[in-house]
Parts: sequence; structure tokens; C-alpha cells
Amino acid sequence: MSAPRYPLPGATQPLSRRTFLAGSASFVAAALLSTHARGATAAAPKFSAYPFSLGVASGDPLPDGVVLWTRLAPKPREPGGGMMPEPIEVSWQVAEDEAMSRVVQRGTATANFAWAHSVHVEVSGLQPARWYWYQFKAGTEVSPKGRTRTAPVASSTPERLRFAFASCQNYGIGYYTAYEHMAREDLDLVVHLGDYIYEKGDSVNSVRPHGQKEIFTVDDYRERYAIYKSDLALQAAHAMAPWIVTWDDHEVSNDYAAAIPEDPSRQTTEKFLLRRAAGYQAYFEHMPLRRTALPKGPDMLLYRRLAFGRLANFHVLDTRQYRSDQFEPILQPPHPKHLDPQRTIMGDRQREWLFDGLDRSSAAWNVLAQQVPVARIDRTAGPVVGLSMDKWSGYEFERRRLLAHLRDKKIANPVVLTGDVHHNWANEIPADPDRPDAPAVATEFIGTSITSTGDGVDKPAYHDAAIAENPGVKFHNTERGYVRCEVTPKGWRTDFRTVPYVTRRGAPLNTRATFVVEAGRPQLNRA
Repeated sequence: MSAPRYPLPGATQPLSRRTFLAGSASFVAAALLSTHARGATAAAPKFSAYPFSLGVASGDPLPDGVVLWTRLAPKPREPGGGMMPEPIEVSWQVAEDEAMSRVVQRGTATANFAWAHSVHVEVSGLQPARWYWYQFKAGTEVSPKGRTRTAPVASSTPERLRFAFASCQNYGIGYYTAYEHMAREDLDLVVHLGDYIYEKGDSVNSVRPHGQKEIFTVDDYRERYAIYKSDLALQAAHAMAPWIVTWDDHEVSNDYAAAIPEDPSRQTTEKFLLRRAAGYQAYFEHMPLRRTALPKGPDMLLYRRLAFGRLANFHVLDTRQYRSDQFEPILQPPHPKHLDPQRTIMGDRQREWLFDGLDRSSAAWNVLAQQVPVARIDRTAGPVVGLSMDKWSGYEFERRRLLAHLRDKKIANPVVLTGDVHHNWANEIPADPDRPDAPAVATEFIGTSITSTGDGVDKPAYHDAAIAENPGVKFHNTERGYVRCEVTPKGWRTDFRTVPYVTRRGAPLNTRATFVVEAGRPQLNRA
């Protein structure tokens, strides 16, 4: 089935957490307006330019429906997206064919000024495991078409699932050529693991501007998302299949931990919570997420579980919002303080939710879609061991608790998907953390960045050194790109898809390495 024909080429007053939460009811009321048209809305609006400039998207597929997303923004880089404050009526329809001649669902929604005139439609009543097309209309303006797919029924075991995962797409550092290639793939869905935007201003290495200043307010974050989502390659990848999304740190601020900013000397907790609330609101406004993820001030429930029949369960994690602060310096040798049982990267409630979901799962494969490396990777050459305190290795007690749970509960085929580090890695994670050569309890695939860090170079000697320092590492690569996976009841295939450069357009696509995992055997076999 062919992909859609898409062209490719702040507040200053301190605000307490209690005040945020007390005001959340008004935020909820405003957000509900984006689901069904009600009240005084403009049914025949006039726009100063094409309002669907940021494209369309779908996400979080269920057996009977998906979330459909768009945002009205005729002048996306202006405050308010170039929209007037009044709510706008937006109609939508879902069809069985690309020509939109066999419409199966239709309705109206309200694009509300309080939520940047974004629209989140939770469509239900669709058939499972089916491809559909969708489209929006506001006034006389019609959006591009998007293609989406419902999940299989819970009791079924599909023969195959094909998806890609990606992360870390600094707009200013490079072009989204990887997304141009991804949009041409035959995929059932896309998983995004964070750093969808970057919050700092343009750097000296920028090849296209994404904003001169660091962002703090909700209008700042909205403009940054508008710049990123104006990229036609990214729009094409969104329009090709449904996405499952989670964030990392740059959607708010680099290396933040819960309510603690990267540099507490620059920002009080109260001001950082203001910033976090702004980042979370803009994230919700621009992602195809359900109302269950609606932010309440500086809090947003993002961890969730999505099933692809009995073939795969995606346990989508949030390792930023609830974590303990990172140790300093960021690179350290192993130390008993890393085993402090009070330190957490998930938080108690999310950890209990994850363990309960793993225990109850009847899926052939259990996928942890999350942000930072779970494998303990030595990043220092020679006899001295250097572990990153921003990764799971900085929360060693909880990391060991997770691995023990996978081992002791005999969780079926755990596979970890990771972003964050701008390198490709294929890891076997040993059940015994004190024995790097112990049998593996899980496999981990770490995807490189779409653009972040700029052009990557394949450096065999550097890769060999990384593998020599880490017995569980079977592959390492420093190019840019994404990772494609094919899952069947009997096996898992991962292709590391890379592009040789991002600082200019037109990079070709390569498959740098392929690994296969047999069901019941958490070992990486190079194909």
C-alpha cells in the first residue's frame, strides 16, 4: 500500500505546584473543547495563509481507533500562529481509501486558542488491523491527507510488525534526510524516543536557524515546535503511519531531573516548574496524544502501554519527570552510592505499573520504549571505568531491580529501545550486573540521532575500542539515521539505517548493520 503523496525536500512571577494544580480544571475544560465542537465557534473562518502549515499526524493506535492531530497555524512562527483568539470549528473524516471516497467516520472538533488551536480527535469504531486515510477541513481550507493504521485485536497474533524508531532531531544542526527515507519505508508505525525539539538557541554549527534564543515560555516552545514541524520530511513521516511518542530532556531543558533544572543556580524550583509546565503544554499541543496525557500544570502522565495483538506490548516509559537528581560529575567510576535504594529514574508508581504490566503480559515480545541506555556502558578507555550518571547506570539499584524482575519473572523476550546518545549500539544486557560476560536477560537497541551532533562518520577503530571495553556491546556506530525493526512470533530483526551526512541535503541511505534475535534466546546474531 503506497504512502501518502507528500512533497519531500515567559512568566516572571513565582508559581507554586499547588497553584498549578488548583488551576488545572480550567486547563481541562479548555482542552475538552478540542474534542467536540460546542458553543460559539467560527464555522466559516478566513485565514491569512494556509492554516495546515504544520501537517497532520496520528498516534497511539488501538484496535478500534487512533488519535488524529493537526494545528491551525497560517503564520506558524508568529505568536498564536497567526490566529485570532476565537475558537475555530474543524471538520474531519476517515476513509478506507486514499481518494476519501469511502468515508467511514466523520465529525467536527474545536480548535481552541488556549491550546494553540491544536486538534486531538480520538476516533473510535474503526476495524482492527486496517489502514485508513484521514483529512481535516477548516472553512474552505483542506489539510493534507494522512495514512494511519489500527492495532490488531488483543487476542490475535499478527504474522508481522514493521516499525522504525528515532530520536534527537536538532533542526538547526542538519536536514531531516533520514525522515525522507523513513517516509518511503513499509512501516506499521513509528516510535519516537525523545528530543523532538531542542531548547537552546542556534549554535555556531547551525546550518538552518531554529531560533536565536533559549526558550522558556509556552509561546517560545510553540514557536520552536512550529519551526520543527514545518519541515516537509518530518510531516511526511508523520503522515505515513501512526506514531507512538515519548519525551526526553530537551522538550523542556537539558539534563533536567524531575523539578530540578540542569543548573539550579540559574533557576529556582518555582521558575523551573513554570518552564516545565510550558514545555509540557506545548508538547501535548503538538503530539497525537490522548486526553489521558493532558498536562495539569507541570505534571503530565505520559507512560502508557500499547499492544500490537499478542505479538508485542510496548511499555512506553518516562525517565525524566520522576527521576532523582543526577550525580556530579556526570562521568564516574562505579561507587556504592550508585546503589542507594532511594534513588530512582522511574519513580515508585511508574515502576510498579511497569512490573505489573510485564507480569500480566501475554505478548511474545515485551518492548521497553524509553529514553536512556539501560546497558551499563563503560565510556572511558583503559582500566578506569567511566559510567554516565544521566543514564540508568547512575541509578544502579533500580537498574538491577529491573533486570532481576525480567530474570526472576521470566518475562518473555524483553527488548529495550533507546535514544538520547546520538550513536547506534546493539547490546546484550547480562542478568548478573557484576558479571559482564553472564548470560543476557534482555537485548537493547540504541538508535542514533536524526541530526543531533551533525555529520556522523563511521570510524571502525573507535567502534572496536567501544566494543572491547564492553563485553555486552556487539555493535557501535556514530553516523546519523534511524532504526528499522521487523517482529514476528519467532524472531526480531533490527536494521541500523544510516545517512553519511546531514549538513547538506540528498544523503543516501545505507543499512550499516543487521541483527536478529530468536524468540526465547536474548542473544544478538549478526545477519
